[in-house]
Amino acid sequence: MEQPVVAVLTLLVLLQVKHLMADFVLQNAYILENRKVYGHPGGLLHVGVHALLSAVVFLVMGTPVAVLAAMLAAEALFHYHLDWAKDNFTHARALGPGQSLFWIALGADQALHQLSYLALALWWLHAAGGV
Repeated sequence: MEQPVVAVLTLLVLLQVKHLMADFVLQNAYILENRKVYGHPGGLLHVGVHALLSAVVFLVMGTPVAVLAAMLAAEALFHYHLDWAKDNFTHARALGPGQSLFWIALGADQALHQLSYLALALWWLHAAGGV
């Protein structure tokens, strides 16, 4: 396997672990109850946790600081608005775990988060001169 492929796969694994930590381990009721309120500190805290953990991942991978700042801003904006939209969608319909549309919304949300990590990995690879 060529070096850039190994580097991108390593980055994607680290982003997967980061996402697990930020979206499932480090989230609490305060965050979950308030993400649907635009600009609420709970939602901002959640995206801040994502940004902080992403910064660690990208710094470990040797990302230049100028590129890192732009990537973190893009990820934070996308992640925040995706969560806000999903939370408003499920809240407006009073969806919960007992309803299939809840799981469809959650699955779509998670899939879009993962696709954003693929986009970030391609951006990172391009910035590193690998593409």
